[in-house]
Amino acid sequence: MNTSNSNEAFGHPKGLLYLFFAELWERFSFYGMRALLVLYMTKQLLFTDDMAFGIYAAYMSLVYVTPMIGGILADKILGFRKAILLGGVLMALGHFFLTFEHPVFFYGSLGLIIVGNGFFKPNISSFVGDLYQQGDARRDSGFTIFYLGINLGAAIAPLACAWFAESYGWHYGFVLAGIGMVVGLLVFNKGLKSDVFGNKGFEPNTTLYNKTWLGLNKGQQITIAAFLTVPLFAIIIKFHQFEHYLVWVVSVFLIGYIIYILKSVNAIEKKRLTVAIYFTVLYTLFSAIFEQAGSSLTLFADRNVNLVGMDAAGTNSINAGFIMLFAIPFSILWTYLSKRKKNPNSAIKFSLGLIFLGLGFIIFALSAHSVDELAKTSMLYLVLGYLVLTIGELFLSPIGLSKMTELSPLKYVAFIMGVWFSANFYGHYFAGKIAKLTTVTEGETNVFTKGIFGDTVEFITGITPEIAMQNSDNFQQLYSYLSVYASFGVISVIVGIFALLISPVIKKLMSGVH
Repeated sequence: MNTSNSNEAFGHPKGLLYLFFAELWERFSFYGMRALLVLYMTKQLLFTDDMAFGIYAAYMSLVYVTPMIGGILADKILGFRKAILLGGVLMALGHFFLTFEHPVFFYGSLGLIIVGNGFFKPNISSFVGDLYQQGDARRDSGFTIFYLGINLGAAIAPLACAWFAESYGWHYGFVLAGIGMVVGLLVFNKGLKSDVFGNKGFEPNTTLYNKTWLGLNKGQQITIAAFLTVPLFAIIIKFHQFEHYLVWVVSVFLIGYIIYILKSVNAIEKKRLTVAIYFTVLYTLFSAIFEQAGSSLTLFADRNVNLVGMDAAGTNSINAGFIMLFAIPFSILWTYLSKRKKNPNSAIKFSLGLIFLGLGFIIFALSAHSVDELAKTSMLYLVLGYLVLTIGELFLSPIGLSKMTELSPLKYVAFIMGVWFSANFYGHYFAGKIAKLTTVTEGETNVFTKGIFGDTVEFITGITPEIAMQNSDNFQQLYSYLSVYASFGVISVIVGIFALLISPVIKKLMSGVH
């Protein structure tokens, strides 16, 4: 890494600035579309809650399984630069095709975004790690700044796309998301032309890349294959009820490839890789609970919260807005504590992340104490819950991104980044199952209203199944949401405390990585 001042901006490699803005606009497109998706399905396409949650969970989980493949292809053949450009083009097409209201375009668009994200997401994150040398004290701070870019896009997008959708029609909201992706591509391309990345991100093996088959080099072959896999993912989303078979296939692939890597690395790398897997498991639980945000929490806000100043789609920006407020202070905090040798190690940060996440969902459940005659609760609890779980996210998610690049064996770094994102694949799959627990069947309550969970829910919310059944359908729906949030909030806190207790063991396995 060239550390001269001419190649730096604000104390970080200049390339970080371009990756920051490229990711900002890519996430603008992604989260703008995500904020509209469940509402679009339930209000415009008139899908049932159950079907909308199923499609949403399948789409969001697949978005995070393709990064494993995209990571391998970048590691072996494409390099970060070409993978990011290919992914961006696929995603832009996906957003624009959503403007056509036809099943082929609807499912095909989701397929394009899934494949595109597989090339874009792991490789832009790995590219950030590549800007810093091993042991560079600025790494955590750099990833937290990069994470700010993600959430700046995620904060603006739901408000802007929701306003366009509300004012001009759903399809204009999707068009705006597509424009965001195009801007992200242009920013990244400008960084390439300005040569801010130096010799980073090129094809790892040009001889292999230039090998031809039927007159096509490896890059062209991969591009054609990427487009050909789009219908496959579209079909999986269409028949999302069979997604559990894919979960098994992905799990077998993951376990097999990780075993292969473990056999080919030295003892220290084995220990570090074990920690990377442990962190990924914790992040899976975090993601399964946290990702109610785009599905059940959006419908909860629409149906059972007295919203002020925004609609339900706009509530998706609350979390990202808090990230914007706190990302830089957290970045400064980690740097400040590092200088004084008081920065908590990553194992402790992960455990605190889970504890704060759980507390955030317990606050959502406490909103029961503000319920009115229309079964609507105060927006204050929604905002406060998002504030607390956002603090948890800042303890865990950007730190995880940073640690994956440090804990991974060098030649497998993009694949291990893909493994990290697989936590979102599993997380969204299980998030869909959790969201479905919030749907109401007449005369029935969910599993979390009975036994020890029922007692816990009553303690937090003050509501029993009997009280819920004596009230309106809207009140029963509210109780269904809050019973699930209270239960999973408590589960997250308990796991976080356990992770805190075993953090000294994890720190030892990290073999010098903080």
